[in-house]
Amino acid sequence: MEKQNRVVVNVKKLWLVLVVASLNMYEETEAMNLEGIKHRRVKVNGIKMHVAEKGKGPVVLFLHGFPDLWYTWRHQIMGLSSMGYHAVAPDLRGYGDSEVPATRGNYTVFNVVGDIIALLDTMGVQKVYLVGHNWGAIIGWHLSMFRPERVKAFVCLSVPFLRRDPNVRTVDGMHAMYGDDYYIVRFQKPGEIEAQMAEVGTEYVLKNIFTSRKTGPPILPKGQFGTGFNPDMPHVLPSWFTKHDLAYYVSKFNKTGFTGGINYYRNFNL
Repeated sequence: MEKQNRVVVNVKKLWLVLVVASLNMYEETEAMNLEGIKHRRVKVNGIKMHVAEKGKGPVVLFLHGFPDLWYTWRHQIMGLSSMGYHAVAPDLRGYGDSEVPATRGNYTVFNVVGDIIALLDTMGVQKVYLVGHNWGAIIGWHLSMFRPERVKAFVCLSVPFLRRDPNVRTVDGMHAMYGDDYYIVRFQKPGEIEAQMAEVGTEYVLKNIFTSRKTGPPILPKGQFGTGFNPDMPHVLPSWFTKHDLAYYVSKFNKTGFTGGINYYRNFNL
């Protein structure tokens, strides 16, 4: 019980630090000052991974989701590094300046958790404060299960722990619940959704996803990306997401494409 209470205290402390850091840094400009963030590529688990980091002290490891990058955590990196933490945010495999393995089978949760463990080993870090959003949260849950001795505390954003039903495969269950056009179901056929995204262009896809405030399960228009995740996509970007931000994401996804990130979803049923 005492150990459990310490974990709860660690999570609450980390969550408070994240909130304060984000508020302190949340002053958008057209080109946010990211001075002092160091970038490097390290060999981990058979691939080269790009890592952004800043600060000294206890390590806070940030894991992004789809379709994100290390850049998603830019405010938190700047904020926490100024508060006595070593903030670290990789581009996960298939994203940004990290390597993009070609085959779908290289994107299982075992591969990605293996990447993170190898990264910690390369850094010489035994335990980290872990923060995950979207797919980063899913990876965080599995990292905490597979290698709990490497995690001090885990802050999960947007995706709770999902128990697997031994009688129903994950995507099959989603299909039964939400239908043919639920986005994860639509992501399953290799090349199909990528071709539909290509029809509308990288900038449109990213702007459509990032500006969505639609609640409920994301359902895509039948047979096309169309209005995608956000039928009410605004013409003007919100104040927290500048043209410079959008251009950065577009430049990286124009280089890698979306297949790497989508392949994570194609391994749900394994």
